[in-house]
Amino acid sequence: MYRAKDFIETSQGLIFAVVADGLEDGKVRCFLRYVVMEGRWRKVSTEVANQFLAERHPQYLFYSHQFDARLHAVELAAIDKHYSPRQVLRHLLENEASDAVLADLQQLCALLQREGLELVQLGITGSMLIGVQNHASDIDLVCYDRTVFHQLRNRVQSLIAQDKCRTLNDQDWLEAYQRRACDMPLDDYIWHEQRKYNKAIINQRKFDLSLVAAPREASGTRYSKLGPVRIEATVVEDHYGFDYPAEFAIDHIEIRCVVCFTATFTGQAQIGERVVIAGQLEMDEKGDKRIVVGSSREAIGEYIKLIR
Repeated sequence: MYRAKDFIETSQGLIFAVVADGLEDGKVRCFLRYVVMEGRWRKVSTEVANQFLAERHPQYLFYSHQFDARLHAVELAAIDKHYSPRQVLRHLLENEASDAVLADLQQLCALLQREGLELVQLGITGSMLIGVQNHASDIDLVCYDRTVFHQLRNRVQSLIAQDKCRTLNDQDWLEAYQRRACDMPLDDYIWHEQRKYNKAIINQRKFDLSLVAAPREASGTRYSKLGPVRIEATVVEDHYGFDYPAEFAIDHIEIRCVVCFTATFTGQAQIGERVVIAGQLEMDEKGDKRIVVGSSREAIGEYIKLIR
């Protein structure tokens, strides 16, 4: 099964990040992330990826009827390699580290194990999943069990308290903020992030934790976009707040929930907190409405912010 956070490589040597579990019209929904340029793998932006495919491989441009959105998609016959985060992590931990990034990964996982955490539900994604990391690469861990994920966050807090890891400093936060390009002031971004405990530093290297739990709804549920919206509401349920996609139920007369497809706003709010939400209003076939934050990777103009 193809899961979000997996990577796939096509027969043309293109590497896509899977963005949704399962298939639609027999294709894996994904987004182009790495292309060979000048003999090296290069990570490409959304704009560059769309232009590259339009000019050279338009067969991978895809309109998702389920999400009412333009994505990329690859038919199964065109997939040469499937990169599974759990399998790759197991391989990386079983073999001698060949660079500093892998050494830091192995040290981090050893620390987590000594804290009593089982690694069977963990995988590695991002550049390390496909072996194109460099000296400045982050470590992107993905967890496939919600309970284990929250245990993992608690272990990170413990490691910080023991000075075996550290929190991000001002420069670290600034670099993270600039990469996310999120639509909120830096101080607000840092305030929201510091209470999540889903990122920290080991040996001067940042690591991130993300959750890909079991799908919560039938994969055939379809949504149509109704346009941009901005509302204020109180969060009444945050059980799925760190999932991919994250979901927060709200106390709005018309809108059932906000769903977030960008890591910037994962875990952003908790039960009882008042938030302002900006995103794309959508409606499913039953007439239920939701707001989507992260309708594009950059999510310009889309956010979840606490009213403080």
